[in-house]
Amino acid sequence: MSNNTEFGKWRSRLWPVHGYELKKVIPMVLIFFLVLFNYQILRDIKDALVVTSAGSGAEVIPFLKFWGVLPGAVLFVMLYMQMSNRLSKQNLFYCSVLPFTFFFAIFPFIYAFREVLHPTDLADKLQAMLPQGFMGLIAIFRNWTCSLFYIMSELWGSVALSLLFWGFANDTNKISESKRFYPLFGLLGNLSLPAAGAIIIFFGQSCSDASSDVDRWQSTLNFLMLAVVLGSIMIMIIYGWMHRYVFTDSRFINTEPGKKKKVRPQMGMWESLKYLASSKYLCLLSILIVGYGFSINLIEVTWKNQLKLQYPDPSSYLEFMGLFTSVTGIAAIFMMLFVGGNIIRRFGWTVGALFTPVVLLFTGACFFICVLGGDFVNGLVVTLGTTPLMLAVIFGMAQNVMSKSSKYSLFDPTKEMAYIPLDEEQKVKGKAALDVVGARMGKSGGSLVQQGLIITFGTISAITPYLGAILLVVILVWGYAAFSLGHRFKEKAVVE
Repeated sequence: MSNNTEFGKWRSRLWPVHGYELKKVIPMVLIFFLVLFNYQILRDIKDALVVTSAGSGAEVIPFLKFWGVLPGAVLFVMLYMQMSNRLSKQNLFYCSVLPFTFFFAIFPFIYAFREVLHPTDLADKLQAMLPQGFMGLIAIFRNWTCSLFYIMSELWGSVALSLLFWGFANDTNKISESKRFYPLFGLLGNLSLPAAGAIIIFFGQSCSDASSDVDRWQSTLNFLMLAVVLGSIMIMIIYGWMHRYVFTDSRFINTEPGKKKKVRPQMGMWESLKYLASSKYLCLLSILIVGYGFSINLIEVTWKNQLKLQYPDPSSYLEFMGLFTSVTGIAAIFMMLFVGGNIIRRFGWTVGALFTPVVLLFTGACFFICVLGGDFVNGLVVTLGTTPLMLAVIFGMAQNVMSKSSKYSLFDPTKEMAYIPLDEEQKVKGKAALDVVGARMGKSGGSLVQQGLIITFGTISAITPYLGAILLVVILVWGYAAFSLGHRFKEKAVVE
């Protein structure tokens, strides 16, 4: 009897889903898988495009995030808040996904004419007139088609993943279900990372074997954009199927027994933002979101600068990023199986929320020490028989793998759980403001700091020591906010 009890407990931890819930859980896992699959492909392509383009480098990323991605996110949220007052949630979902699908479908054709569309001569004149530190800003203009692709790809991560999928999940699951389902969503959904990495490597190598008169990079881009468009179409099909066949089932219509669904308030954008700013709970949650975006941006840009030096060719750069994506997926799955869900269930929300900033603090410190060099690093280079540049690339990859796997396994689930006890207005418009604009403000804040330092000192390599010091301060503030929010979340969860 005891053996059966132990087996039942083990089974419930590994697969905490009742038979009748499969009808809801499996389609949601598929949507999450496809959203992440697209995101990983887009993320790797956008970096390869802007970093390896002519007259560009990793210096362009801080300028793009601040002058391109942040205004794009603000514009999207303005439109989203207006649409949320006029459209049903189902139509709001479609209207948010379709523009991305259309853009990614036509981008290969736009990129094929980049030589005609890019103002190379004018950009060269501007570069000759301005100091070296303005190279990143000029590169946005020089390669504007790549810059536009970067902006749309960044927004896809915020809109499709943070806003649409998790908003959908939070609207159809209660806290007791989220503790069972959310780690599972992450575990199965993150199988998309090694899948996306394998697809990138496969098409990259296949196109490299083509005849010499074929543009290898253009062919790879064509195939990968086709995969992204098909993934977006499947997302909309599955979402529509769930509303037709799942949420018409009486077992899934009311996820909160005895709790009437609130009528969504009709508020303008500025009224909504004022309302959100008055909530200490949402302010603390915004610090978590901004803190992650700020921290990861400081580290990633420095790493991508090292990566560009090691792999200046866009195809080689993309293949390395495909390998990085696959390794990240495997690490994320391991974290979700053996770390993420267990930490949240055993130690609670607060410990789960604190895990990611601690990981970033430790791994970020190791990476910056490696980039800055020293006797220890030089000795390690000799021992391993490599170069200082390749060692920095490997350390940066390890740092990014660990930070992203902890994000997927703990930061994202705890962040999404924090929205569940909120009222309808805070869930819909608060999530839009925090996940789209808040996440962009975090990355753009880091970008603004980097811009000022780059303009002052000229290159990313010169500003690395200052970035390490700033990272320490940001992570300490982030950790304090996570600890404070943990008490408020516990109180709201008990009330619910």
